[in-house]
Amino acid sequence: MFPVSIDTLYPRTAKAQFNLGELYANGWGVPQNDIEALKWFQRAAEQGDVLAQNRLGMMYEFGLGVPENKTEAVKWYHRAAEQGDWAAQVSLEGIEAQH
Repeated sequence: MFPVSIDTLYPRTAKAQFNLGELYANGWGVPQNDIEALKWFQRAAEQGDVLAQNRLGMMYEFGLGVPENKTEAVKWYHRAAEQGDWAAQVSLEGIEAQH
């Protein structure tokens, strides 16, 4: 036997990366870890996964696993909203209403 990490076993598709981010964000089958969730959401979002883009926006908006950063949140929400994600559109409206 040799040690194997999830990084080496998990598929490299955006959907698989998003799903792994969800596991870490929610602590489903793995210890809850916002930093790990952020890493996997980032990988999926950069490949155009709309759900990952929205989750990444949320993590930046609320400072989950990363310092709060409204500019980054808007960037990721905007990318998701451009793909028709209604939750990202609502989040964008909420951030804009605060200014």
